[in-house]
Amino acid sequence: MATYIVLLGPPGAGKGTQAAVLVQMMQLAHISSGDLFRGNIKNQTELGKLAKSYMDKGELVPDDVTIAMVRDRISQPDCKGGAILDGFPRTPKQAEALEKMLSEFGGQVNAVPYITADEELLVERISGRWSCRGQGHVYHEKFNPPKQNGVCDVDGSELYQRDDDKRETVANRIRVYFEQTMPLVDYYREAGKLIEINGAQDVEQVSKELLSALKK
Repeated sequence: MATYIVLLGPPGAGKGTQAAVLVQMMQLAHISSGDLFRGNIKNQTELGKLAKSYMDKGELVPDDVTIAMVRDRISQPDCKGGAILDGFPRTPKQAEALEKMLSEFGGQVNAVPYITADEELLVERISGRWSCRGQGHVYHEKFNPPKQNGVCDVDGSELYQRDDDKRETVANRIRVYFEQTMPLVDYYREAGKLIEINGAQDVEQVSKELLSALKK
């Protein structure tokens, strides 16, 4: 039977890194809602055109359009054994629609790992990021500093901080994430599918805990 995992976690929790580990270790497809949108818009699919028409007006893409994209992706051969869903669902309503859709494929959401950490740590992880103007190499003032302050080790270009990595913006992004995601976290907790993982640990320890919890 196919295995479907919904991966949750605020910005800075290391969700992207852990998604890559799970894909490799569990041999599952990775379905990122951001990639789905970009791919459909770039390839000018009917769903992509429809999504873009809402985005161009600054409106939210309706659930049924997003769900149709996910359904199309799940029906592809590499998802036969299941998939890791990242960035979808975002609300209990979308979670219900996902369950209904997966039942058509003879599956269901098996587990929902929720990687989280203290808000202050999340802010520190993201707001310490600096990128180089040359080829976009990324540094962190605490965890991966450049050899020379403000200069890229690789191409010697100037390092700068993206607007969405600035401390106030990051703190706001994280606050908004928790506010918007709590109903979904509660939904999966009540369904007995939520697995809380301490994202404050180092990457290897988080991976170990995650895989151990999913094996159970």
